[in-house]
Amino acid sequence: GRMKPVIVVHGGAGRIFKEREEGCRAGVVRAALRGYGVLKQGGSAIDAVEEAVRLMEDDPHFNAGCGSVLNEKGEVEMDAIIMDGKNLDSGAVSAVKCIANPIKLARLVMEKTKHMLLTDHGAHLFAQSMGIPEIPGEKLITERSRERWKKNLEPDSNPEEFQKDLGTVGAVAIDSEGNVACATSTGGLSNKLIGRVGDTACIGSGGYADNHSGATSTTGHGESIMKVVLARLILYHMEQGMSPEVAADTALDYMKTRVGGLGGVIVVNKAGEWAARFSTKQMSWATVKDDNLHYGIYAGEKHTKPVDEALASEREGF
Repeated sequence: GRMKPVIVVHGGAGRIFKEREEGCRAGVVRAALRGYGVLKQGGSAIDAVEEAVRLMEDDPHFNAGCGSVLNEKGEVEMDAIIMDGKNLDSGAVSAVKCIANPIKLARLVMEKTKHMLLTDHGAHLFAQSMGIPEIPGEKLITERSRERWKKNLEPDSNPEEFQKDLGTVGAVAIDSEGNVACATSTGGLSNKLIGRVGDTACIGSGGYADNHSGATSTTGHGESIMKVVLARLILYHMEQGMSPEVAADTALDYMKTRVGGLGGVIVVNKAGEWAARFSTKQMSWATVKDDNLHYGIYAGEKHTKPVDEALASEREGF
């Protein structure tokens, strides 16, 4: 079957500070355009979502890869997941340090092992065996993450306040073959306990992809997302006949009323319909479908421009 390819990306739900808005918008747009480029050339959904997320991991505006927040000890520990809707294959890593792109490692876990999730030291050994270069942990730490960490250590600080801008990055796609995929990557919560793993690395919470219904990637308060298994819940609603938008809103609303958790999601269904929805103040998102780019950050905000035009302004440096 020849589907029209679609990609949707998010750069995290929460509060996006004014001075970071432009960078977040530019970052999700760049990732969506790159992922769409992969799909347009006949590439697979799994390649497209990995590529889109890799770009955002490398962008210091987002809490994933370089730019990740720090744990209580001042270190970066990252989680990532990728899933292929064709056969429900998935790979994930949790609490990984000193690598640039956890999403690449998650993909290798999926393809080169019989397992689905490797953590911490074991993930590190696996990365070594796969020839993934190790980088100094400092390389992943931005000035902003360090500042934020210090502030949270002050006796009268309230880390909860800061955890409102929870950048996780993610992507979902459907390719011309009708296969769907999802990918999600994060640095987690600022000043989290050592060894804390959130929703991102957990199948069905941080993401889920199934050709029979669609794909979704989530962002927001990890513990809340895990309690309701948010990604799988959205697909369940779509299996009951809801549109991506209604399914997303219904699940987010349930998470809010049941456990008081806020978050955001991106969704694509097997027909190529998409949604980007959030219960937080903001979520940076972008999508490309039918050669049109759509993107936004605030509720109700949606800019649209032709892909050619967007690619041209990309080349001129946005």
